[in-house]
Amino acid sequence: MRTLCVLCALCGLSSLSFALDREAFTIAKYDLQIRLEPEQQRLGARGKITLRNDSAHPQKIVALQISSSLSWSSIRVDGKAVQFVSQPYTSDIDHTGALSEAIVTLPAEIKPKDSVEVEVGYEGVIPLDATRLIRVGVPEGVAKHSSWDQISSSFTAVRGAGYVAWYPITTESADFSEGNSLFEVVDRWRAREAESEFRVKIAAFGVTGESPRFLICSPGGQGGIEMLDRAQKVTAECSRTQLGTVTPTFVMADYQDGSKPPFYLFSFPGHEEGASTYSNALGPATKFVTGWFGQPTAPIAIADFADPHSAPFESGTLLMASMAAEDSKLAGINLVHELVHAALPSSRPWVYEGLAHFAEAMYRQQQGGRQAALDFLGLHRATFLESEKEVAGAKKKNPGQPLSSTFDETYYRSKAAYVWWMLRDMVGDDALKQAIRKYRAEDDKDPKYVEQLIEAAAKRDLGWFFDDWVYTDRGLPDFHVQSVHPWKTERGVQFITVTLENLGNAGAEVPFTILFSGGEISKRIEVRANGTATTRVELPGTPTEIVVNDGSVPESDVTNNGFKITGP
Repeated sequence: MRTLCVLCALCGLSSLSFALDREAFTIAKYDLQIRLEPEQQRLGARGKITLRNDSAHPQKIVALQISSSLSWSSIRVDGKAVQFVSQPYTSDIDHTGALSEAIVTLPAEIKPKDSVEVEVGYEGVIPLDATRLIRVGVPEGVAKHSSWDQISSSFTAVRGAGYVAWYPITTESADFSEGNSLFEVVDRWRAREAESEFRVKIAAFGVTGESPRFLICSPGGQGGIEMLDRAQKVTAECSRTQLGTVTPTFVMADYQDGSKPPFYLFSFPGHEEGASTYSNALGPATKFVTGWFGQPTAPIAIADFADPHSAPFESGTLLMASMAAEDSKLAGINLVHELVHAALPSSRPWVYEGLAHFAEAMYRQQQGGRQAALDFLGLHRATFLESEKEVAGAKKKNPGQPLSSTFDETYYRSKAAYVWWMLRDMVGDDALKQAIRKYRAEDDKDPKYVEQLIEAAAKRDLGWFFDDWVYTDRGLPDFHVQSVHPWKTERGVQFITVTLENLGNAGAEVPFTILFSGGEISKRIEVRANGTATTRVELPGTPTEIVVNDGSVPESDVTNNGFKITGP
């Protein structure tokens, strides 16, 4: 009879889990102690998390999730064990393609906006696992270059949610095979936990080897980089008052140390030439970033991969990139990105990440000219073009992703890079530099804070631009030449009157070039959404063609940007 009662209780909880709102609770604070045993590939965790009910209804059931290769050992509230049922939960938010989910019954209902502190314990292994990629058809060898997370005796590197749920999360299922399902789940999770406090202390035990063993943890600053001590134990702390877009990550290996604090450089033996390219690129990159964004103040770390084919990854001011190759241009650009983060922190993703990618484009211009920068931006355009076409097609049904509030990487990285570039073209380097140098993260409480800084520096109204590109998502512009009128004065001076039309729902100041016998002239003109604009240009020769947009403004259609002038 007792067995029957237990089974009934378990079945009741399991059936309840199917109707459970898995995203009702946000983990507002993490305070965890992590124990690593690299030789055994093991991870053990103990600590506390604070759950906040962000739903509109009282909640008594919560679903806590960790990687399927880990197992729940204890869950307590107010020092007392609480009832929970552990079950597998299919989700590609973890590299194994599944989660170990604990359906927890809390001692009392938690009202909306109220919180409860929960003690948790879990442990298990984190081996190299590319299951979620392989089952959607990615070749195993390729999959392992992207899904490189693992704990091992020779190389340990583990990223957080979206890659490996090594700390508790609360999300709905994500499926790589269902369009953007995975990215949508991760974006929602990031948005909910953007202001969460994260404090994790990591200790690695039983570490052996002759070379120095470094443990690097992000977020963590200088306190997140530690070296093996005599007791064969190394500890590091990951701390951040607000998670923002940072994916908590830890790395441990027998690295060679080429650091010059606050710049930390860790490479593997045999990769000395690649490491030297980063050392040599540091000076020029720092000078460039300081000129635009101010002096970098936070430490940055570049860590090497054991597998030279591993895909690079960034977490805050930690960059993981292979140093097996000696690409000096790439090293400089990578450093510029991290140095911008170190110089200009922000809780707004479109500012924090957007400026870093914008800086990469500017550095490419410094190295190879404007076209090199526009080619780089063109790669970014490809990442969000389809999404913006959907916005334009859906119009009011799909409001899109406003930059000011989005946690979608497609927008706050790629689209934001374009927005900053367009602002630079509109107001000039000096005004934009002035605005950026006055930016303070602690003062950025109003969505219009950035607009006001740039308007004050440029002495120009930019409200229409921010309305179309930052505060709302109206899709992309679509420019074409509506009409041209070449003519001459009585003295034989040649002019051309050009009317440009914007068929899109977002306005922009767009460049256009007039080709004539013997050369070309480029001008800029502001064309609002679904509108036209006309200008007159004096020419030293007979016009033959007009080309709208040099690639600096993202458009939904670039096939209609040319106009041949075939007659008077």
